[in-house]
Order: sequence, then C-alpha cells, then structure tokens
Amino acid sequence: MMHYRFIKKADNKTLEQIISLYREQGWWDRSDTKRMLRRIIKDSHCFMVAVERERVAGMARAINAYSKEAYIHDVAVFREFRGRDIGSVLVSRLVRRLKADGIGWIGLIATSNSAPFYRRLGFRPPADAQAMILGKNNV
Repeated sequence: MMHYRFIKKADNKTLEQIISLYREQGWWDRSDTKRMLRRIIKDSHCFMVAVERERVAGMARAINAYSKEAYIHDVAVFREFRGRDIGSVLVSRLVRRLKADGIGWIGLIATSNSAPFYRRLGFRPPADAQAMILGKNNV
C-alpha cells in the first residue's frame, strides 16, 4: 500500500532513494551532495514522498517566496512505479496543502512532454505569458 507523507528531513536511506530518483530523472550531477538535498527538503515550502514498503516511489515539492504564490517543482515517480496514479496523488495533495496554507497562485513548468499530465489535474498555461530562463536549462 502506498503511503504519502510530507517531510522536512530524511534519514540516509530515504536520502539515497531520493537521490536515485533525481538521477533517474537526469536532475543530479557530480557536484550535487546529500547536504544540498537535505537543504532542498528543509527549505522547500513542502516536500512530499510516496513510499511503499519502505521504498520511495515518487516525490514532489513546492517552493515559495513567503508570499501567496508557489511553484510545484521536482515531481517524479520511479519508472517501475508509473501508471499507478502516484504522480497525480502527489500533485493533488501538494495543491491541497498549498491552498490550506493560503497559497492562491500555484504555478509550474511542464517539461519533457508532461503538459498533458498537468492539464488533467486542472493546470492551464496562463494567458499572455511564456516561461523564460536565464542560464543553462536544468530541466
């Protein structure tokens, strides 16, 4: 049975599993560290993991600037767990938490052809807006 929980810190076993998930997504490189990941978890507005039998199956997090706006970031599910609606549950619970915390504007950038997934969850491109970056593309 899948369990979903918000975390502010993680033990070494959980950290290793989250790092493996970041690696599977191509989001982890040689300069990244466990210390950095601990800070990401602690400093996120909320960081959620999906766990089945002590194994991390997926994760999602939201960041904010202590305002009424937040961005959903790093939504990922291990390939072997996909097709079980884990990503949908992660995002839905994250959104519910953000709204309960008074966040009225929730944004994200859909990459790697994930836009249809987010559209099914109610997200839409904002009118007259375009995602932009400065620097290298990390997504």
